[in-house]
Amino acid sequence: MPGGRRQRVSVVTLAVADVARAREFYRAWGWIPHSDGGDVVFFQGNGLVIGLYESAAFAADQGRPGATLGFGGVALAQNYPTEVQVDERYRAALAAGATILKPPARAEWGGYSGYFADLDGHVWELAVNPFWDLAEDGSITMPDDAVGA
Repeated sequence: MPGGRRQRVSVVTLAVADVARAREFYRAWGWIPHSDGGDVVFFQGNGLVIGLYESAAFAADQGRPGATLGFGGVALAQNYPTEVQVDERYRAALAAGATILKPPARAEWGGYSGYFADLDGHVWELAVNPFWDLAEDGSITMPDDAVGA
């Protein structure tokens, strides 16, 4: 699209109570920090950066000093080609300290998925979606039958 107006997200930043504690959770889950600046740490994804930012510093950076940052109806997701891989990554998250929300199971929509919460309550879904093409790097291509295509 001209002018770079494509639908995209470049960085997802999660507010956390304790950056060091959150960093260690993600390390234990198998993530490798790319840069670490004390009150913020970044992880390089496949075309997306995930940041962990200390809540008070994040609120101040947004121009809302003293604001209470929360979370709600958002889930971050990782898709995998097999149920075995979902189960393995789910167990790894639990071993790192995640909270079980919904263990992986076959879903009524035809896939396989489960949910957990990280140490700060951010919700993650791990899934197999047989209707989307999943590249080796984990990126997804949705079918062309999408509304408005």
